[in-house]
Amino acid sequence: MKFTLNPLVDKYLVDGCMRCKYGGTPQCKVNFWREELETLRQIVLETGLIEEIKWGVPVYTHNEKNILSVAALKDYATIGFFKGVLLTDNHKILKQQGNMQSDRIIPFTNVKDINEWTDVLKSYIIEAIAIEESGKKVEFKQNLEPIPDELLQVFEEDLVYKKAFFALTTGRQRGYIIYFSQPKQSPTRLGRIAKYRQQILDGVGLNDKYGS
Repeated sequence: MKFTLNPLVDKYLVDGCMRCKYGGTPQCKVNFWREELETLRQIVLETGLIEEIKWGVPVYTHNEKNILSVAALKDYATIGFFKGVLLTDNHKILKQQGNMQSDRIIPFTNVKDINEWTDVLKSYIIEAIAIEESGKKVEFKQNLEPIPDELLQVFEEDLVYKKAFFALTTGRQRGYIIYFSQPKQSPTRLGRIAKYRQQILDGVGLNDKYGS
C-alpha cells in the first residue's frame, strides 16, 4: 500500500521528541525506540490515517479528528488512542496512563512483539475510526478532585483568572487542579498557580505548549 509520509514525522524519528529538552541529542528517548516507532508508524499508515505532528509527537487523524498517536516514553514506545476507553479491548492490552479518563495506550519494548500483534493493532485502529465516525463521545466524570483552597483564594482576588480558568475545557481544568493540588506546602501550590496564570489566560492547557 502506498501512503504519503509526513517530513515532520521523519524529523521526529531522526532528531527526537520536539518537546523534549534532549531532542536532537543521543539522550533523547526517541533514539532508544526508533525502530519500534517506525514499525508502529507503518502499521498505522496502512489503515489510511493521515500523519501529522501535534504537541511535538506524531498524531494520526481521520477527517481531521485525532484518532491516535505514536510516541516514545522512557521505558517503551507506545501507540495511544485518544478515545481508547471506548474500545472493546478484547485482548486486554490497553493501559491507562495516570489519571487520563479517555486515552489508553499499548506499550511495546521490541519490534518482535509489535509484528506479532500487527493484525490486532489494525483491528483496534479500525474500531477507533468507527467510533469517531459514529460521533460517540467519552462521558467524563466531573469534579473528581476538589479545587485547592489556594486556587479558590486566588479566584476571590483575581476575577480575570477565575473567568479564564472556567472557560477552559473540563479536561484542562482537571489537569490544572491535579497539578496545583500535588504539593503538600501551600506556598508551593501558590507558586504553581501564579506560574501558570498567563498560560490559563491564553486558554492553554497544562501540557499544550509542548507543541510550540
